[in-house]
Amino acid sequence: MRVGARNPALAPDLELIRTLAELLAEKGLTEIEYAVGNRRFRVARGAAPLAAAAPAAMAPPAAIETATAPAGPASLADLPGAVKAPMVGTAYLAPEPGAAAFVRLGDTVAAGQTLLLIEAMKVMNQIVAPRAGRVARILVGDAEPVEYGAVLMLIE
Repeated sequence: MRVGARNPALAPDLELIRTLAELLAEKGLTEIEYAVGNRRFRVARGAAPLAAAAPAAMAPPAAIETATAPAGPASLADLPGAVKAPMVGTAYLAPEPGAAAFVRLGDTVAAGQTLLLIEAMKVMNQIVAPRAGRVARILVGDAEPVEYGAVLMLIE
């Protein structure tokens, strides 16, 4: 550990870092950043280290993606009925808070029907069914962040 080796006041919170690392592995994420005041923690997997720790503008905390398929994301992405996230953002299963979801598990959908919304840069983007079929799996929760290419739903 290089940070805080000489100054105990700058020593990282090891319990927080362990918790972030466990969350990273559990949710299949590649990196997590957490900031409190002028202290910033970044835990990354397979990424190049930051050149300099500059202060960053932080967005309000959001829920972490929780849906992971037991079969593994690579196999789900290869399925013909996989609906993938075309962008990074926050997924919403209903048009507004308190409203009914666009689709539910087992619903029959038509090609082009709205399945959910992804908010990216304050713009609501409709994610539509690529083909007609039945909603076999919903792999994302309401108001959860999604990464580009993440499998959101499966349509059979």
